[in-house]
Amino acid sequence: MTTYLAVFLAALLAATILPFSSEVAVGAAVVAGSAPLPLWLWASLGNTVGALINGALGRLLTTAEVRRRLRIKTSHYEQAQAWFRKWGVWSLLLAWVPVVGDALTVVAGALRVRWWIFATLVFAGKGARYAVLIYALMHAPRA
Repeated sequence: MTTYLAVFLAALLAATILPFSSEVAVGAAVVAGSAPLPLWLWASLGNTVGALINGALGRLLTTAEVRRRLRIKTSHYEQAQAWFRKWGVWSLLLAWVPVVGDALTVVAGALRVRWWIFATLVFAGKGARYAVLIYALMHAPRA
């Protein structure tokens, strides 16, 4: 259970605006022989909770001053807004994409996307990513 908690926390931190990566924790858990389904679930849940934190922060980001204090680059925020305007809530399926995904979740929060839609789409995208990652790691040749 400690491994799954560590993966959950790593995935949560990786999904926030903090510079962190969960792939190492997931990879270590796979190499250690963790069961893939619980590993997938905990990583996906952690990453989704981190995105929900970003969404909550987004609800506070009505001014450039708040974005500046949180060190969110204006270019990333504007890029995410453009994506969101073009693709709407469906862009949340790409919340797993580094840098842009974090900004998308912040923008979705700022635009007050309903939480159940937000969580469902983010979980689907992040869950798919972790499924591919875990599958690839489990089937990668070992030296």
